[in-house]
Amino acid sequence: MGNRWTTRYLLRFDDICPTMNWAVWREVEPILLDNGIRPILAVVPDNQDPHLVKGEHDAAFWSNVRAWQARGWTIGLHGYQHKYETKSAGIIGRNPYSEFAGLPEAEQRRKLAAAFGIFRSQGVWADAWVAPAHSFDALTVQLLSEFGLHTISDGYSLLPHLGPQGTLWVPQQGGRFLPVPCGTWTVCMHFNSWTREDIARFRADVTRYRAHIATLPEVVALNAQRPESWHDRLFFQSLRTLRGMRG
Repeated sequence: MGNRWTTRYLLRFDDICPTMNWAVWREVEPILLDNGIRPILAVVPDNQDPHLVKGEHDAAFWSNVRAWQARGWTIGLHGYQHKYETKSAGIIGRNPYSEFAGLPEAEQRRKLAAAFGIFRSQGVWADAWVAPAHSFDALTVQLLSEFGLHTISDGYSLLPHLGPQGTLWVPQQGGRFLPVPCGTWTVCMHFNSWTREDIARFRADVTRYRAHIATLPEVVALNAQRPESWHDRLFFQSLRTLRGMRG
């Protein structure tokens, strides 16, 4: 299967919902198809966030999601309604607001049950958890495990590793491609606000880094039994501190 330390990039597109920026997506999707890239698409089951209304509501949205999954693209569960209710930064500590972190177990369970229920009713399954604002807590992780979801796309480390509840954490370190010597790096794309220049940059980056772009199933297979190590914890604390200094 290869060396897990080989440089690999995963592409993740957040805020996938019926009212996303379809004009941009119609230019991005062919780039992915032409290059044989199978990204992570973080789908909001029931978007109630007005900030994610970037285009006309597409009545065929769930048909599109099923088609993406049929291609072998990874579908991530991007929260429930993308509505922030608390001021907790959760485990990652990146943003001081959350749809889940800090809420009681009953409320978190209700939201997750509703989110999974929508996916199930649409014939879609979740391959990974992608928390809105990177904010969730240990209780969220526990409940996700109970619902049968054991992969989280988040956190800071050089490689995916196992955490509590037998969950595999696949790191998500930044929002653009960077030349790195080793490790697994998830590049998070918030394409809803992209300009023509952003699309051109994305196309150029895909061309430059194509040989190192992997899929989530590939990196999961390489690291499925890998325990967390001291350098994972050190990298987490270092990058978390650096992000805090940047504000």
